[in-house]
Amino acid sequence: MASGAAVTAGERTSPEQARRAWPRWLVGGVALLVVAAVAVFWADGGARLVLGAGGALLAWRGGQLAAGAAGRGRAVGWAVAAAGVLALTFAFGSAGVAGWVLLVAVPAGLLAGALTLLGRGGAVRRSGQAALIWWALVTGLLVVTGLLADWERAADGATLVGALGLGLLGVVLLVGASSLRAIAAQPAPARPAACAGCACGAGGCGIPR
Repeated sequence: MASGAAVTAGERTSPEQARRAWPRWLVGGVALLVVAAVAVFWADGGARLVLGAGGALLAWRGGQLAAGAAGRGRAVGWAVAAAGVLALTFAFGSAGVAGWVLLVAVPAGLLAGALTLLGRGGAVRRSGQAALIWWALVTGLLVVTGLLADWERAADGATLVGALGLGLLGVVLLVGASSLRAIAAQPAPARPAACAGCACGAGGCGIPR
């Protein structure tokens, strides 16, 4: 579903916009995959890495929302940005604190994402239903792990889920970059043979476009 959304967004982009955007999507996708892989195998710093990367993404996205919206949308953007800055602050603390923060933040983030998708229609709403099921499974697994084993192991599980989420986002960006690159490679639409552009500034020459 996520990759389909990336392709749909790409199809609404002009070739010129796609030429500027696809390298950024490619770099971002590769970077997120690297961060996810390192976080999975870095026992001492994986939680801080996931929390820092997630916080940076939230702060950036929240700033975008706040700058491009008004009223309630701007307030939501600032709230998202503040949550990202708070996550970045915890990322610079101890690994234990970062793990506990992820133990709360991962289920909360999955629930927030699922509810956001459920508020939309069509295929996006079906993605929200799947995300809600995924949230219930992940939250139940973390709670059971904490109660039957220990909460430190549950925090490790939250770190793993967070890393997988970053990796999935990286894959979505790579798929989007591929779609944007295909759009960027499209040739510019040809002008009619009789059009030399001389009358365009005076209101057009009457040749249909």
